[in-house]
Amino acid sequence: MTPEVTVRRARPSDAPQMARVHVTSWQQTYRGVMPDSVLDDPDLLQARERFWTGALTDERWRANHAAVAELDGTVVGIAMSGPSQEPDATEHFQLHLIYLDAAHHGSGAGPALLHAVLDPDEPAAVWVADPNPRAHAFYRKHRFAPDGHSRTAEGVREVRWTRPAGSR
Repeated sequence: MTPEVTVRRARPSDAPQMARVHVTSWQQTYRGVMPDSVLDDPDLLQARERFWTGALTDERWRANHAAVAELDGTVVGIAMSGPSQEPDATEHFQLHLIYLDAAHHGSGAGPALLHAVLDPDEPAAVWVADPNPRAHAFYRKHRFAPDGHSRTAEGVREVRWTRPAGSR
């Protein structure tokens, strides 16, 4: 019998495991897209742990929704959404991130995380690294599409994808 991945709201005590998934996912996904100096930075894990501790405890981020996918008590996926931060956004919510350890791709955890942090009937936006064919296919499956906006952040080209209301 295969253990099932469960998704739940993130807690501050999850920050170390969330940081590990965040860093591991970046290393699995963005090698060749993001500078190696970022991916191999020995302080990256501590920096992500500080990020997650703040994201889960600081009042400034209380409107955000964070969730984890867990298997046998180990966090294998993370997601966070919140109010849009884009001045030109027509969507109220933005998926800030969703990462899943590559060993759990195809497990159903990705869609479960997405639905845990975003109402599937509400419009939303997400910035997606480009190229990233796996992520593009995932978002396309969930009715997101590129809206024509792009940017470069920390040396990574990103394309904004949006989803209309009533996306189920």
